[in-house]
Order: sequence, then structure tokens, then C-alpha cells
Amino acid sequence: MNHFDSDDSAPRAAGPGAARKDTAASGDISDPGFVVPGWMHWLGGWIHRKPRTWIKLGNLETRAVRDVIADKRVDRPVYVAGLARSGTTILLEHLASHPDVATHRYVDFPPLLTPYWWNRWLAKVPNAQEQAQERAHKDGIEVTSQSPEAFEEMLWMAFFPDTHDPSHSSVKGRDAEHPEFERFYDEHVRKLLAVRDRRRYVAKGNYNLVRLGYLHRLYPAAKFILVIRDPVWHIASLMKQQKLFVAGETSEPRALEHMRRVGHYEFGLDRRAINVGDDDETRHITELWQSGNEVEGWARYWAAIYAHVADTLDADPELESACLLVRYEALCGEPHESLRAVFDHAELELAPQALADAASGLHAPTYYKPRFSDAELATIAEITGPVAARFGY
Repeated sequence: MNHFDSDDSAPRAAGPGAARKDTAASGDISDPGFVVPGWMHWLGGWIHRKPRTWIKLGNLETRAVRDVIADKRVDRPVYVAGLARSGTTILLEHLASHPDVATHRYVDFPPLLTPYWWNRWLAKVPNAQEQAQERAHKDGIEVTSQSPEAFEEMLWMAFFPDTHDPSHSSVKGRDAEHPEFERFYDEHVRKLLAVRDRRRYVAKGNYNLVRLGYLHRLYPAAKFILVIRDPVWHIASLMKQQKLFVAGETSEPRALEHMRRVGHYEFGLDRRAINVGDDDETRHITELWQSGNEVEGWARYWAAIYAHVADTLDADPELESACLLVRYEALCGEPHESLRAVFDHAELELAPQALADAASGLHAPTYYKPRFSDAELATIAEITGPVAARFGY
């Protein structure tokens, strides 16, 4: 049973089990969940350093399988997005379980830009027996190499190398243009649909919160599921994960490099704030984190991210109608109704029993509680309150 608390980053891209075999090469560490196998570290590093080479290989793959993807179309793609620890992973898992849906999986890394060839090769390799293991986040979510994962970010980084630079805005609205990326992205998704033999594409990505307008321009029929969480509990979870990932990446340096390569900068030694268009506020948030003021730093970050989301939707009624806002607390307290709304919005039919089974596994986390002082609670309320009120908190 899954605890309902999740995030987007885990350095076990090839699936549990493989990481444990490489412990000797990485040293004796306390948490094997942060071990990155040697082959993955080497290949992942090469791909990360040579994005243009792998873009060319991806284009070569497309030409080779053009007949295979000729009848594939990116029909009503579904984008799940929210600040880390808002519940996006569990929503991705439930959507990915639908028989029509294709997503990226842990096994797609490292050669993500050539999904068709890589998956065809894997199909010829004998499968080792896998046992699901709890991911590095220690949040009750168990994964295998076939579990869905947020790897789309690697595509964005290959074409937008500065997208995670906090010194300038990462926002891409309806006026954003990059014809080469747009063609490659569409062909990539079509190849993924072909190799998975599915009809609908679902992606989870925290950073897509600042690309909503761009994605909606590319795919006017796209469906967006945006997740938000009460700031007190949300900030408590964010702080917990930050400590966990700093410890894990300190003991296993390969994990830090892995997180950079897959585009997960939410936590750890190279934590980076998303710049939503306010350079001064982004710089202030970074300075608060660097000085150890986690509570105010996260509170300001939460407010900046969700104020941007609210402003974006208020200014774009067409985009707003394509979005479903999901409150974490509703998913915990009313899982059946919440999941039904998610699948209805995504235009994915789900049998009543399947919906009931999915809802039965959702509940609030029981493995931690916020432990803020009165002063810290007052700080969170003062900073996040006006934005939280826009979302009904």
C-alpha cells in the first residue's frame, strides 16, 4: 500500500536491485537507495555531456522508424505538475496504470533520447527477477524498473541548457518558440507511444508549471492536472526531503551527478529554485536556503511558484479550462471522488472496480508530522497566506 506522499526524483533509474550490486564500487554507505551503478554513471554522464550527439541519434532513430510512427499522433497529452512533495508521483502511477497510457519509465534511462531502439534492445535481453523496493525518498512508494518516472526533463535540458539557471526566468508562455525542439519532442512522444503500443501520453514534471502556456500552444487539446498542498504540511515534507537528499548525495557523490543528469534540482546539494520571472525574489530564496533559513526560504518559494500558477491561469481562460486543480488534502480525504475527477478530466475511462481499488490505497502520510514553532508557523502563514487563499486554503 502506498503512503500518499511523493516527489519526482530517485537515483534508481534502472530499477531496484541493480543499485545494490554496485555498492563495492561506490563505497560502503548507509542508504543503498542512493547508489548509482557504474555502467549507468558512465553512460548517463556521456549522454549528459553530449546532448547534440544524442539529438542527432534521436533524429536518426526517427528516420529509421518513420513507417512505424506514421499513424501515431500525440492525442490529448496529459501533464501532471506541482511543486515537489505535492502528490504528483502517486497520480502519475495511477494514470500510468491505465491500459491506454504510455509514460517514461525508470528503465528508459540513460538513453532517453532514443526510446525506440533502447526499448527494442531491452526486449531482447533476459529479464532478471525484480522485487519492488521503496525508493530513496523513504515515502512508502515502491518502484521497479518498469515504474513510471519523470524523465521528460532530459528532453527540455537538451534543447534549453539554461532552463535550470536560477539567475534568469524559466517561464515559457504561449509566445515561446523552438521549432527544432518542438519537432523532436513530438516525434519522441510518438516513438514512445509506438514502442509501448499505447494511444495516450502522460508526463509528470514539476518544471512544467512554468511551461503551461507553451505546452498548451503546442497541444491545444492537452489536459493539465495541477497539484497543490497545504503550505504547512508541504513545507515540512520539503524540509524532510532536503535533509535526506543532502545526506544521501554527501555519502554517494554519484547520486548528485545522477540528479543533475535527469534534471531534478528540487533537493540536495545542488538545490535550485525555479525562477518564475522575479530575479530578486529568486535570489532572496537562494540566499535564505544558503544561510540555513529553510522555513522562510521554502515559504517564499511555495508562494512564488503558486502565485505564478494562479496568475498564469487568471490571464489565460483557455488554458485554465484545460487545467484541473487537485488539492492534496482532497486526494487523502476523498480519494474516490478525486481520482474520478482526475480520470474524467484526462478523458480516460476507468472501470468502477479499478477506480475503487486505486482509491483504497490512498491516505495521508503517517511517518512524519510538522514540528514548527509558533514563530515559524506565523512566518509560513504570513508569507504563503495570500497565495494559499487564492486556492481555497
